[in-house]
Amino acid sequence: MKTQASASLYKGFRFPSEIIGHCIWLYFRFSLSFRDVEEMMAERGVVLTYETIRQWCLKFGQTYANELKHRRPKTGDKWHLDEVCLKINGKTHYLWRAVDQDGNVLDILVQSRRKKQAAKRFFRKLLKGLQYVPRVIITDKLKSYGAAKREILPGVEHRQHKGLNNRAENSHQPTRLREKKMRRFKSAKQAQRFLSAFDPIAGHFQPRRHRLTAGELVNSLRSEQVWPSNVGNCPQS
Repeated sequence: MKTQASASLYKGFRFPSEIIGHCIWLYFRFSLSFRDVEEMMAERGVVLTYETIRQWCLKFGQTYANELKHRRPKTGDKWHLDEVCLKINGKTHYLWRAVDQDGNVLDILVQSRRKKQAAKRFFRKLLKGLQYVPRVIITDKLKSYGAAKREILPGVEHRQHKGLNNRAENSHQPTRLREKKMRRFKSAKQAQRFLSAFDPIAGHFQPRRHRLTAGELVNSLRSEQVWPSNVGNCPQS
């Protein structure tokens, strides 16, 4: 049963919330373009344009992601931080990402620098969004982390070793796949907006299946088939 809030969210749209939610699920869950989703929906007898799907993803993607982040269990106290280079319109930008010891993406931030001030800005964003202090942070040997950590998180243990940070480095792989599919990001704002929604949604539907029992795996696969027709009924993996 839809809540009043979820009903008002879709008010004025010609298509029902089930179709809107399904299109958003397809786009963020799989490495598909808007035109790919358009063709898949046409095969199912639903005629709409890729521009409509794009507008739906812009309007509802972050709302879905925020709801999933709100419903997820408390994240871990060990943070892995890493930054990766993005080429946007010929200019170098850096995608800063933090994950916990279980691989949950905590937050991301696209910036044009990776100096001390950029690291401090990312730390502040993490602390504001998560509202708790980690037990330990793990980074590579970029000096910006150490300088920022001494000011923002002075009492937190800091381990700097490239070999310990594979979890954060591996978390960039889905982003690289989508970057290639999208033929690179068009602007830093677009990258920030897309990845802020993409990471929570894709992560929710891509659990660490090698660690699940047979029963848990079946339930996880079923949850992908009941992607919410309204935000209030987001399934939990």
